[in-house]
Amino acid sequence: MPESGPAPSVAATGLSFGLFLAPQHVHGPLAARLDEHLEQVRRARDAGFVSVMSGQHYLSDPYQMLQPVPLLARVAAEAGEMFVGTAVLLAPLHNPVEIAELATTMDAICHGRFILGLGLGYRDVEFKAFGVPRGQRVAYLEEALTLVPALWRERRVSHHSGRVDLAGAAFCAEPTRRPRPPIWVAANNDPAILRAARLADAWLINPHAKLSVLSRQMELYQSERLRLGKPAAPVVPMLKEVYCAETTEEALRDARPFLEDKYRTYVRWGQQKALPRNEDDLDLPFETLQGDRFVIGDPGEVIRQLERIRDTVHVNHMLLRMQWPGPDGSLEQSKVLRCIDLIGRHVIPHFASRGAGPDLGATDEGLAIDAHQAGATAPADAEHAT
Repeated sequence: MPESGPAPSVAATGLSFGLFLAPQHVHGPLAARLDEHLEQVRRARDAGFVSVMSGQHYLSDPYQMLQPVPLLARVAAEAGEMFVGTAVLLAPLHNPVEIAELATTMDAICHGRFILGLGLGYRDVEFKAFGVPRGQRVAYLEEALTLVPALWRERRVSHHSGRVDLAGAAFCAEPTRRPRPPIWVAANNDPAILRAARLADAWLINPHAKLSVLSRQMELYQSERLRLGKPAAPVVPMLKEVYCAETTEEALRDARPFLEDKYRTYVRWGQQKALPRNEDDLDLPFETLQGDRFVIGDPGEVIRQLERIRDTVHVNHMLLRMQWPGPDGSLEQSKVLRCIDLIGRHVIPHFASRGAGPDLGATDEGLAIDAHQAGATAPADAEHAT
C-alpha cells in the first residue's frame, strides 16, 4: 500500500452502545424466545441503548435461529428511536437486487433508522445449500457492495455479471434516509479490512480477534481510507461479548459455561479460519480468550475493560451480545435483563459523560455532501454500468 502519511484518527466522539440480539436457541418454542427478545429490546431502549442489531446463519446446527430481516421488522415496533440493523446479512447468499429491496423496505419500517450490515460468511454448509461456489463469495460480496448503492443512487442501472443482468433497469423504491442507508461490512483478515475501507461506510469489527491484531488492522483501515481520499471513519462499531452482574465472581459464574460452549461451536464451524493467519486463534482456554474477547465483571470492571478496548482500537459504538445458547438452554432471561439494567445504570452514563456518540446514520456520500465535495453523487438520470 502506498505511503500516505499517518492514519487519520477516528472522528472525535464518545462511546455509544447497542444491543446485539442473539436469537440462537438449542430447544424450546421459538415464539416464546421471540417474546423474550422483544422484552430485551424494550429494556435496552429504556436503558439508553441507541441501536439493536442481529445476525444471520442458515442450518446453524445445533441451534435454532430466527432470521434477521423478519425479526428486525418486528423489533422495529419496539425500538423507538433506536437504529435497527443487520449485523450481518450474508451477502453472497442473496441477490443484490433482493438485498436492496429488503433494505429499502426495512429503512421505511424504521423511518430512516436502518443500517445494512453485510458480511462474507465462512461456513461451507451455507454456500453448498444455496449453490454458491466458495471461490465466488468475495466477488459476490463486492458486487453487492457496489450494486446496492447504485440502485439507490441512480434512476436506471445497467449491470451484467454471472448472476445479475440489468439493462437500464429502474429501481423505483426510494430510501427514507437520504442519500441512503449506511452500509457496514464485517471483516476479519487484512484484505477484507481494505475492502471495508473501499466499499463500505463502516468496518464492523468482529468480537473474536485479539486487541493487538485489531489495533494493527485499525491503522490499516484508516490509512486506506486516507489513501482513497475519504475522511476519518465517523462510525467505528464493534461487536463484543459482554456480561455484567453485581459482582465479578457472579458474572464469571453465570457467563463462563455459555461462552465456552458457544466458542467451541465457533471452532467446529471454522470461524477461526477467517482470522489473520499466524496471529490469532479461537481454539484456546477460556482464560486466554477472556483477556481480549470477553468483557465480564461488575459495573466497574466492565467500564475498565471497555475503556481499554476504546483506547486500543478507537471504537465509538459498541454492540453488546449479552446472551448465548448452551447445551441445556440459553442464559436465563432474568439474568440478561439484569445485565441490560446494570449497563444502563452504570456503564452508559459513564461514557455518555465523556461526549456524545457518533451519528450511526452517517455515510461517505453524506459526509461528502456536507463538505460540498465534487462528485459525491451522480445525476439522477445517470446509468451505472459495470
